[in-house]
Amino acid sequence: MSAIRRLCVYCGSSGAVDAQYRAAAAELGARLAEARIGLVYGGGRVGLMGLLADAVLAAGGTVTGVIPADLRDAELAHRGVSELVVVDSMHERKRVMAERADAFAVLPGGIGTLDETFEILSWKQLRLHAKPIFLVDVGGYWAPLRALLDHVVASGFAAPQTRELLQIVPNVAALMTRLAQLPPAPATIAAHRL
Repeated sequence: MSAIRRLCVYCGSSGAVDAQYRAAAAELGARLAEARIGLVYGGGRVGLMGLLADAVLAAGGTVTGVIPADLRDAELAHRGVSELVVVDSMHERKRVMAERADAFAVLPGGIGTLDETFEILSWKQLRLHAKPIFLVDVGGYWAPLRALLDHVVASGFAAPQTRELLQIVPNVAALMTRLAQLPPAPATIAAHRL
């Protein structure tokens, strides 16, 4: 059993994407439930987010969705999750998701996924948390992001250690292997600092 009890997953809210990305979301959901790792995510019912939550629930797992009130009211909230936390803003959403998770995984996604990813990386760089962050590079989707991070380091805007802020895995199976190998979740700096 993994020392990770809850995994925060960032992923796209679009479903009109390549089948390999949809399959990865569904696979991750089923594997999380099997490993008894709870899902913490953005609370949506659409796109990869919805597929991921549905797969966890279908396999008997627990899902915590965190969603701003305006998105819930636009009927984008997943009504079947184990717990739906309604917050006032996107900033609060990201903070609550981070506080409730022991580790983070990034599946393919768009602007919102990039925003969440860079914020949690920035918080780690600032030592506001020490939780593992995994970039799940399904089908090489994140190759341009990896190249950008290398460029930022090569150009002197970030230290070489920046690359160590996140771990890159090629697929969901590799992610699950890495999660199973992690030591108990590290203590974090006070949540009010996030």
